[in-house]
Amino acid sequence: MEPRIVGPGPYRATKLWNETIELFRTRMPLRKHRCRFKSYERCFTAAEAVDWLHDLLRCNQNFGPEVTRKQTVQLLKKFLKNHVIEDIKGKWGQEDFEDNGHLYRFPPSSPLKPYPKRPPYQKDTIKFPEWNDTPPGVSQENIPVRPLVMNSEMWYKRHSIAIGEVPACRLVYRRQLTEANVEEIWKSMTLSHLQKILGLDSLEEVLDIKLVKSKFIIHNVYSVSQQGVVILDDKSKELPHWVLSAMKCLANWPNCSDLKQPMYVGFEKDVFKTIADYYGHLKEPLLTFHLFDAFVSVLGLLQEEKMAIEAFQICCLLLPPENRRKLQLLMKMMTRICSNKEMPPLCDGLGTRTLMIQTFSRCILCSKDEVDLDELLAARLVTFLMDNYQDILKVPLALQTSIEERVAHLRRVQIKYPGADMDITLSAPSFCRQISPEEFEYQRAYGSQEPLAALLEEVITDAKLSRKEKKKKLKQFQKSYPEVYQERFPTPESEALLFPEKPKPKPQMLMWALKNPFQPFQRTRSFRM
Repeated sequence: MEPRIVGPGPYRATKLWNETIELFRTRMPLRKHRCRFKSYERCFTAAEAVDWLHDLLRCNQNFGPEVTRKQTVQLLKKFLKNHVIEDIKGKWGQEDFEDNGHLYRFPPSSPLKPYPKRPPYQKDTIKFPEWNDTPPGVSQENIPVRPLVMNSEMWYKRHSIAIGEVPACRLVYRRQLTEANVEEIWKSMTLSHLQKILGLDSLEEVLDIKLVKSKFIIHNVYSVSQQGVVILDDKSKELPHWVLSAMKCLANWPNCSDLKQPMYVGFEKDVFKTIADYYGHLKEPLLTFHLFDAFVSVLGLLQEEKMAIEAFQICCLLLPPENRRKLQLLMKMMTRICSNKEMPPLCDGLGTRTLMIQTFSRCILCSKDEVDLDELLAARLVTFLMDNYQDILKVPLALQTSIEERVAHLRRVQIKYPGADMDITLSAPSFCRQISPEEFEYQRAYGSQEPLAALLEEVITDAKLSRKEKKKKLKQFQKSYPEVYQERFPTPESEALLFPEKPKPKPQMLMWALKNPFQPFQRTRSFRM
């Protein structure tokens, strides 16, 4: 069983957990060991397990080569606690796993983690203001939507402008959009775009849509400084001034003297410890427990860097503004420290980049469930964030533009023609699924022609239309959609078959010729006489 890339989707962390256990159980070398004058079959030492599993995780593209030996030991501690492995005497759970020569073995059965069962979330369809909106205060739930049937009469009304028959029209002023309407548009279109990138049928398996707050999205888009950092309305949620000063000190090193801070040997280590202690005691990780599965799902897109950055951009818009601000400042400090060659070592025997990842990964991403690979996944995510934080933590302009255009369209004065009441009432944009490029090209080429071809056949087979009316509508159709018409009638002969010529009546014989058929012979006889 070879390691495989687990793509985006629900329960990605659980899938990785189960796959790692299966690889560990099937591939880990087992042999005979002796301990205290006694032999044990099919077992391994703790150090052997750490060596083998460390190599496995580093070669696995789901985790990457930056997995440390310490993280591998932490994972084996979880394996022991959850009875994935046991010591040679059958003990597990309360014992602590250490990187030494203690003997361990696999239990007879492996407890794979079951997939969580979540209650189905009710899908709330967002109703946008349209032509015939109900007055404010009237419930818009469960509004029946009339299906659109494109018959020949309706087609004729819709295309009357193209043939010069412009009917009377009137201006329709839509009612003013409320703040709640605009917020729901932002929420719906943002989640729809995220679902499209992840290629999921529904987002309900990776996050609770009801917990997504549209006010957070709008605030994170518009309330930003010139540097792109979120500005908070509630100053009580800001970073403490002493933490912010410590972060500025390390980010701007060696210009710390400008801040008039006391300098001594090891000063930078104490400052770093102050920052690490603050972030390490947060009640919730910066990316929140609620969005854990969403961010873990995005990790499956790291092979497609552009798509992964776009997905991370949208997920970070869902964060509370105070969390987004703290994350922006933290990532800015981490990248500056790693790129500063004049920064003294902050930890003996550990590189600066590795130290940043190990120190702050758990305060950025963490799961409520201890039986998880959250430490490895968090390290993978923080590594990607450090390399692309400037792109990830900025507002996606394409999404912002599309939403603003949608809102502007709903506020715009519209022209309404007779017959437009038969149009279908537009519902809220539903969450879409991602399609392949081949399917997209096919739909673009043939998606609009197939309904038009069906409409043409309806006009052809309509027995209620007279010959004259049918010819008139076919001429209109040929003028508007010549390609579809040409495909149906490739030659003049095929078009002529639709209107066969009526047989011409035979010329009538003269009545006098029928009454006197032998009159010429009679005249001849008369001459003889």
